[in-house]
Amino acid sequence: MTQPKPMHLCGFLIAGPVVHSHAIWRNPAHETHFLSLAHYTHIAQLLERGCFDFLFFADRLAIADRYGDSAETGLRRGDQDATRMDPLPVLGAMAAVTRHIGLGATRSTTYDAPYNIAREFATLDHISGGRAAWNVVTSMNDGEALNFGSVPHMGHDERYDRADEFMEVAFKLWDSWEPDALILDRAAGIYADPAKVHYVNHAGRWFQSRGPLNIPRSPQGRPVIIQAGSSGRGKAFAARWSDVIFALQPNMERMRAFTADVRAALAAAGRPPDASKVLMAVMPFIGRTRAEAEEKRDLHDSLVDPQAGLSTLAAHANADFSGLPMDAKVGEIAASGSQGNLNALRSITPDGSMTIAEAGRVYARGVMCPRLVGTAEDVAEELSAIVTSGAADGFVVSPAFLPDTFEDFVGQVVPLLQARGHLRRSYAGGSLRDHLAPAGGAA
Repeated sequence: MTQPKPMHLCGFLIAGPVVHSHAIWRNPAHETHFLSLAHYTHIAQLLERGCFDFLFFADRLAIADRYGDSAETGLRRGDQDATRMDPLPVLGAMAAVTRHIGLGATRSTTYDAPYNIAREFATLDHISGGRAAWNVVTSMNDGEALNFGSVPHMGHDERYDRADEFMEVAFKLWDSWEPDALILDRAAGIYADPAKVHYVNHAGRWFQSRGPLNIPRSPQGRPVIIQAGSSGRGKAFAARWSDVIFALQPNMERMRAFTADVRAALAAAGRPPDASKVLMAVMPFIGRTRAEAEEKRDLHDSLVDPQAGLSTLAAHANADFSGLPMDAKVGEIAASGSQGNLNALRSITPDGSMTIAEAGRVYARGVMCPRLVGTAEDVAEELSAIVTSGAADGFVVSPAFLPDTFEDFVGQVVPLLQARGHLRRSYAGGSLRDHLAPAGGAA
């Protein structure tokens, strides 16, 4: 009998009022306390009860002000960048109230230094007992560049060239302490073996770093690396460095094509085809009946503002298309930001008929996240079909409302996935890397 394929699960978050859904902060059922620590620690404990592999926070380093060359629309309507708190302190608090779930944060290789990043994630890995993950981004628009005095924003491929060297330096720093360098011989007074702590002496095009890191080797050695590059250059970068690839594809056909491209890129990088887990974003709406689930979806959609979606889209594309008429086609947007997101948006209507007005609604509803609408059985069946077909290794569950979506998913869908043999019933290993290993699936 064929064993069910293990399914990996991640909870997607932003430390602010909006995730992919632009309606979260408008939840009519209750306030969403996105500035409160208790909000996030509750979510971490909830997802751990559901045996999720990890959660991670997306992040950006600027408010959105590309649409209309102004922050007016994004701030007034509450777009994806209206507020984003720094996720690293939040993860530290989450580590204190959980024992197993992996904890990930976004950090940019364009507006930081390898030594800072290496220290941050080595620290998180130690205090969490080996559960740290880094979502690597190269940043996408001029707003971030202006906040760091790096004007103009570097070109797409150049950002990835810099990111490659950034990763080389970070990996050298994490390896600068050998696993047994820390001695802690209290009687003899020996703290560490200096012969097992090494300078890195990196001198490259973008970075110089002497090292060593001033933190002993962490439980995982280095954090789990998450990447979401979906352009050709982005996929090559992800194939070289990542342990997890996060993808946002609007339908099964695009999921299959994306995953096939990733497998080919991993082979080209000399890595096994399963070296990086491909997780697809989904947004579930779960009801006792399909009609109830549809009502939840429709209520959600009634609360989204297309103008907020357009503000977020402009930030992602790094393009001000506010001068185009609302019936202009999405193909007329000339982007220098996220190429993959814009290509996926265009693919929703292969004949190129999607207008800018329609794109605003799509983006506001969920930035192209496929919506799974139905009973818990319907949702579990669809997730099972995607994984069984090989179109993905698992899912990044993106909430329509918080913590409502996660409560429905953990309480109703997770038991069905466990019964089908796709999902662990308890955590078998101590680290996030253990969760992602083949044995970390069904148990």
